[in-house]
Amino acid sequence: MKWIVGIDEAGRGPLAGPVTVGLVKIPVNFDWELILGVNDSKKISEKKRDEVFKRALELQTQGLLEYTVKSVSAESIDQKGIVPGIKRALAAGLTDLQLDPAEVFIKLDGSLKAPELYSQETIIKGDSKEQVIGLASIMAKVTRDKYMTEIAAQFPEYDFAQHKGYGTKAHIEALKVHGPCSIHRLSYCKNILTV
Repeated sequence: MKWIVGIDEAGRGPLAGPVTVGLVKIPVNFDWELILGVNDSKKISEKKRDEVFKRALELQTQGLLEYTVKSVSAESIDQKGIVPGIKRALAAGLTDLQLDPAEVFIKLDGSLKAPELYSQETIIKGDSKEQVIGLASIMAKVTRDKYMTEIAAQFPEYDFAQHKGYGTKAHIEALKVHGPCSIHRLSYCKNILTV
């Protein structure tokens, strides 16, 4: 075995925006001293996540790790469901990394599974137990948060830059006043909109 791949997703629960799947490929002897402060993306500050993200980009440029992030749109989540969407994104990410199943072991967070041809382990709370999964969670979350911050300008009434599409009180109020926009997950909003 030459490589370890960590996989996690961000944005499973929001009312708006995509779900993103992060995949990080490292050599088995990867030196974690090269990238300090890696943990579950939800347990570290936005500033720290951004620092780790930038450092991962540098390490990718240097050929010391490889990462990819795949997103599934709100429309696709509504049409096909979130679990199939995450599965498709995960498979596409594995294709991007051009892995030889004989040379890799995959570690996944929570309930995620890779295609059966890969040796793998799914770890509950893996993003805080395994740094490679934690790094995948950071890459997914920072990528998704950047997208939500950028698209916020198109839909100022929802304040996406603030809550990133999650169901905060302010977001739910805006949804009731303005109705959904093109990046809302209608299947997630239906209970709010019928009240």
